[in-house]
Amino acid sequence: MATMHDVARLAQVSVSTVSYVLTGARPISQATRAKVLAAMAQLDYQPNAMARGLASRRSRILGLLLPMDERGLGATEAAFVTGAAAAASAVGYHLVLSPVGGGGDLDELRRLASQRMFDGVVLMEVQLADERVDALGQAGVPLVLIGRTGDTDGLSYVDIDFEQTVREAVAHLVGLGHRQIVYVNHSAETLASGYGPALRTRDAFVTAMTGHGLEPVMIPAQDSAAGGRAALAAAVARAPGLTAVLAMNETAIFGILGELTARGLSVPDDVSVVSMVTSPQVAELATPALTAMTSPGSAMGRIAIEALVRHLDGAGDERHQQLLPCALEIRGSTAAPRSRQPDGG
Repeated sequence: MATMHDVARLAQVSVSTVSYVLTGARPISQATRAKVLAAMAQLDYQPNAMARGLASRRSRILGLLLPMDERGLGATEAAFVTGAAAAASAVGYHLVLSPVGGGGDLDELRRLASQRMFDGVVLMEVQLADERVDALGQAGVPLVLIGRTGDTDGLSYVDIDFEQTVREAVAHLVGLGHRQIVYVNHSAETLASGYGPALRTRDAFVTAMTGHGLEPVMIPAQDSAAGGRAALAAAVARAPGLTAVLAMNETAIFGILGELTARGLSVPDDVSVVSMVTSPQVAELATPALTAMTSPGSAMGRIAIEALVRHLDGAGDERHQQLLPCALEIRGSTAAPRSRQPDGG
């Protein structure tokens, strides 16, 4: 494989001259430039990505900032990443997944921004009042959100249409005949932190249920199987005659299913279950397979990267703001309710 030194020898110029032709850092005469380009063509020399990036003052690297905890990256989150990675590769960028960006990482985020490693970033796990957005904006880092802050003025984002998603999930259950539906959300701590999806779905659930003349009951749950079991126990205590559970916490949902079984309740004969913002891979892991509002994660990752690259290429100052609903996919976990005793008998 030819190197920059090989090009310099063939063109009879210095290595630094070859570098200047690649980067545009200094003016080079047309005759010298032509010699260097001819040598590169003869040797089939391919400058590396960093060298190509230097020519446009870019690293050709995009950052995907996704705070992660001990749960790691699940199948549903992975779809966002793979969609973004494919879109970045298609336009000649590398995508770097970084866990930097949690609430306590602002100093680290500012340090990362100051290094100018990334041409731009996509930010996930967005809160309604998100300090990371301000920090990146102050550092001048081009930014697109997967999610939304409370005030989206001047921001580009792609997010799930939680209002439509919840409305359709509730309508599916009500259409089957369910009247006592409990929503299992993320944890109380997550709600208190201002996490957008948890708050938006909470409000959408209230609106959807009251629109059908039904009482909304929401239970927060820790993101774990144990949290799901505890949430189901709390749900039964608050709504003893519940016949359906709507959940947006796919780590907890397997605990919910386990607790239903432990109480002698069958899915879907006794209790129907709908999982929201879920990948087909996760939905198919359950027995029976879960009826789900399927996450458009791959599409959202792709759209976010495409919007970011348009900003970097200077294709106007127009902000990209788009909502995508989840799609209802009916599997084996929902059915019309049958009469049963409030205690599960």
